[in-house]
Amino acid sequence: MPEHKNDSFRNMNKKEKLATIIGIALLIILAVGFVFGLFFFGLAGIFELLGVRYESIWSLVVFVINFIILGIIVELFSKVIFKLSVRNITGKRKVILIRAIIEGTSNWLVLFMVDELMTSITLSLKTEIIIALLLTVIEIVFDDDKK
Repeated sequence: MPEHKNDSFRNMNKKEKLATIIGIALLIILAVGFVFGLFFFGLAGIFELLGVRYESIWSLVVFVINFIILGIIVELFSKVIFKLSVRNITGKRKVILIRAIIEGTSNWLVLFMVDELMTSITLSLKTEIIIALLLTVIEIVFDDDKK
């Protein structure tokens, strides 16, 4: 019978530990880069379709980074508000409507804040609302929460 090799991190030598840490770091960088790329190219495409102009590609990069960071913060609060709002609601359509309202408002709020913080990209109110609604629909459609 082959012996069972204990691959605990504590029992690894320095080369194996370094390789493990580098591998995990690369995996995290790849995942974050994929999410950033989705947002970057998605917003670049939406901006192109809606006629939004920006000074440089770097202003779009900064816009996306700010959007993701502020989006995470606002998302934490909007999830809590949503969970508290639908706690006693049984109708599926009502829950979806409340979710769409809360997520649409939070998406618009993030877009508005990032737009106000940056001078190199200027979005009209109509464009902000269109992008917020589009992001809301995408979030609801691709969400795997079936509750």
